[in-house]
Order: sequence, then C-alpha cells, then structure tokens
Amino acid sequence: MISQLSWKVGGQQGEGIESTGEIFSTTLNRMGYYLYSYRHFSSRIKGGHTNNNIRISTKEVRSISDHTNILVAFDQETIDINAAELVDNGVILADEKFNPEVDESLNVQLISVPFTEIANEHGSKLMKNMVAVGASAGLMHLDIDKFKDMIYTMFARKGEEIVNNNIEALKDGFNYIQERLNAIEGDFELEKVNERESLYLIGNDAIGFGALNAGVRFMAAYPITPASDIMEYMIEHLPKVDGTVIQTEDEISAVTMAIGSNYAGARSFTSSSGPGLSLMMESIGLSGMTETPLVIVDTMRGGPSTGLPTKQEQSDLMQMIYGTHGEVPKIILAPADVEDAFYLTTEAFNLADKYQVPVILLSDLQMSLGKQSANPFDLSKVEIDRGQIITEDIENDGAYFERFKPTESGISDRPLPGVKGGIHHVTGVEHNPNGTPNESAVNRKEQMDKRMRKVKELSIDTPFKVNGKEESDLLVISFLSGNGAVDEAVERIGGNITTIHMRQLFPVPIEALRPYLDGAKKVLVVEQNYTGQLFNVLKMNYHDHNKMKSFGKYDGTPLKPMEIERHIKQFM
Repeated sequence: MISQLSWKVGGQQGEGIESTGEIFSTTLNRMGYYLYSYRHFSSRIKGGHTNNNIRISTKEVRSISDHTNILVAFDQETIDINAAELVDNGVILADEKFNPEVDESLNVQLISVPFTEIANEHGSKLMKNMVAVGASAGLMHLDIDKFKDMIYTMFARKGEEIVNNNIEALKDGFNYIQERLNAIEGDFELEKVNERESLYLIGNDAIGFGALNAGVRFMAAYPITPASDIMEYMIEHLPKVDGTVIQTEDEISAVTMAIGSNYAGARSFTSSSGPGLSLMMESIGLSGMTETPLVIVDTMRGGPSTGLPTKQEQSDLMQMIYGTHGEVPKIILAPADVEDAFYLTTEAFNLADKYQVPVILLSDLQMSLGKQSANPFDLSKVEIDRGQIITEDIENDGAYFERFKPTESGISDRPLPGVKGGIHHVTGVEHNPNGTPNESAVNRKEQMDKRMRKVKELSIDTPFKVNGKEESDLLVISFLSGNGAVDEAVERIGGNITTIHMRQLFPVPIEALRPYLDGAKKVLVVEQNYTGQLFNVLKMNYHDHNKMKSFGKYDGTPLKPMEIERHIKQFM
C-alpha cells in the first residue's frame, strides 16, 4: 500500500473532464483522504485540451505532485501532452476507441479500456466518464460502494433509471480492471483512512463564504476568469440573507457601485482579475481620497493584456501597490491557503471599515480554482468590526460635520447618510475637514498626513505565518499558492530552514519581518512572475540585499515542490 498518489484525467473541453474529476475526488474526500487539485484548461468554451490533476494523500497536502501515477486519457492528445509526467511504471487508462499509443521510450503501462463501448451499452456515451471512474477505483482497490453513494447524490434528481445506468457503468469499469490486475505492475492501492469531517472547496468559494459571514449585503462585479466563481457563489447565496448581486456592464461600474453602497453603510465588495483591476485604478484612488471603505478581490492570472486568462501567475502585486495615480492609503492581503482565505476575507472587511481605506485581497488562479481539502470553518472566530461608524443623531448646531477632521490616528468618525447632524461634502478633489474643496498648501499637507498615517505602520495580528526559528541558514518567503510547494520542498531538504508565508503584503510589515531577515544567512523569495515583484518590494524595505535572491516561475504552470527543492539546494 502507498500513502499518496497523483491521478490525472484529460481530454477535450466539453466532454465531462471536470465532472469526472469532481465525482472521483469528492468521493475520496468523503472517504477521509486529503486532496489537492489543479485544473488545466483553455480560454475557450469548448474544445482544446483540458486536464484535472488530483493529488490524494493520507495526510494534508497543499501542492500538486511532482509526477503522475495514473493518467486517464479520453484522447491521444492527453497521452502526448501528459505521459512524460508519469512515474516509472505509471499507468495510462485510455479509451480503446481512439487506438491509443505511447512513446516507447517511456517506461509506462498503457491499458486500453473500452470506456465508450461500455458506456454505450448502458445507454449513452456520456457515461464513459463513469466507466473511467470505476476503472480508476478498481486499480486503486477503492470501495466501489462509496462511489455509488456519490452517484445517488449527483443524479437522483434525474430519476432512478439514470442513477442505475451510471452505477452499472461504474461497476463495469471497476470489474474490467479488477479482472486484469495480475497483468499490471506496481502498487496503486492507497492506505486506508478513517472518515472525517472535511470541506472540499475552491478558494473562490471560501472567499465568497467569508464575505457572507463578514456581513456583506451587496456585490457588484463583471465576469472575468478566474474571479467569476465568486460572483456566481454570491448570486446563489447572497439573496438568502436579503442581499443583492448586480452584474455590471464593466469593472468601472462595479467598483463605483461598491464604493457607493459602502458609503451608504452596506458592506459591499467587488472582484476581478488583472485587466479589470487596471480599469478600477482611478476608483481605488476615489475610495482612498473620500476615505470610503472598499474591498476588492483580485484573482491574479497570466498577463499582460488578455495574456493567459486560464493560467497561473502572481504578477499583479506592483500594480496593486503602485497602480493608482497619486498616493492613497491601502491594505493588501494574501491568504496563506484555502482555509485561510475564509478567515482573511472576513478580516479584510473589518480592516476596510476600521481604517476607511481600500483593501485588496489577492488570490491567484491556482488558489481561486484549485480544489482542496480544508478543515471546517470555525464561525465562532468571525467578529464584525464596523470601526468608527455613527448611526445615532449628532448635535452640532446645524454646522457641517467634520467628516475628515485630522486625528492622531488619522481615522475620523464616519456618520452614515441620513444621520441627523452628519451632513458633509464628499468629493474626489482635495478638501478641508468638512469635505469642502480646498487646494491650499497647508490644508493639502494636513489632509495627506491624516490619510497616510492611518496605515503607515499597520501590521495585522498575523501578518505572516512562520515555520522555523529567527536564526536560520535559509529563510524562504512566499505567498498564496506557492506556500504549499515551498513547505513540501523544505520538509524534504530538512536542516535549519525557516519559511514565511506572507498574509500582509502592503504596508510591508517590515518590523515584524526584521528579526527573521536579520537572523537568516540567506533569503530566498519564491514567486510566480518575471521581475520578482515581492522580492523587489522587500528590497525596498530591507537593507541587506546581498543575501537575498529571487526564484521566479512565469510559464503559466503551478510551482512544484521538486523545482523549489532543486533551487534551494543550488542556492545553499
């Protein structure tokens, strides 16, 4: 028996590759295994190669595997593209319909299975996916009854006949492989685990659920990969709490609607990806100038322009920090993993209200769309902090309220519209304490100082997650989906290596980082962009550049532990 393996299914978009992976992985999650998945797909509606890579383990995993153990192929292109990733003696389960072939130089086992033929026997070629799931379960010695339960869950609404036909297709695929196991070399049987309570979700769903629990009641957004799932999640669930979602005509409308509804007192947000964030930049400045809370989720993808809309990258950091014209206070956060995405989303809304600034929650395509096991969320940890909001009448003898009054913290009281005595001007031009336009040099300096000191030395309670000591031979810094691959690489190497997963990217929590940066003999920053954006941001805030080095990957594919392991060994 083995403790983990990597299973991949591939074919053409539109022929059920995603549903095949969903049935297979969700069942395994219910059985108690830990999973981490990543979908490769093209930026088109139908056609083009797609695959779903699912790592299955008896212990927690937060990265895709270096290699594949089992490849399920519905076409020859899947073999041509993915066969080289297989481990020695790995297995390809291929539909015999397309007469599969594999490069003879590869040490793999090609097994032709009549996926389509068996499916047609049960009424529809669409059931070839269920035959493939059954064949995979047979190869891995999995309990077939668990998959039957999943079929009932997915197809019960379609009637008993459909359920039974799918179960028979599943059983036939299972039996076909079981009868041929003696001819298959290698161990593909997973160690047994106990069932446990576990979530299995994508990062976008965790963000959406976090927003709901933070008290969000309005979302405005325009569809864009890989952020659209957040809007779709909110469309399904926000009306249940009397909330509203509006699909706008563009990203400019989306962000300004979010600003307007936040100004009115409703917790609101928007989500997008790099191209959409480019359009939002002027409005982010408006949020900063008017000191109106705003939360934006940016799910990064490959750029520039349309770039690689369905591929992995982490290249929006500089845009998020420096993209606006002029200088405005802002906060940029990045969840450490999918579970953390729930908790940090709720914190983002509290920070936006408390400091009255735009807060950008960064994700990336791998974290947003990659599905993985997570512990059930602890809702008792969710607290709502609306900051210095005023909802009661104010006595001020009819004068305008000093909404932007300079304070020691830089944060001023914020009366909601309609509060008696709270009337004031709101404008995007420079203004005095009551909001009236004022361009004097004295006022400009006073208001700029007020706005910027709100977050000048801000550090959230946990600005980063650290594993290791302050004094180390090597400090490895990463963020978002790269964290899991870094952890696994470091675990393999061993020794005195410390890892830091950034949760607050801006303002840079340099004082909290300093003991680890000072104590490290060498510092390696791992990220997925060409220019080393996080690396350069850290260099701008830390003096000892000689011991710092960047490792970047920008080919659109996820980081693998072996890539980082190899680079660390070379650096050390």
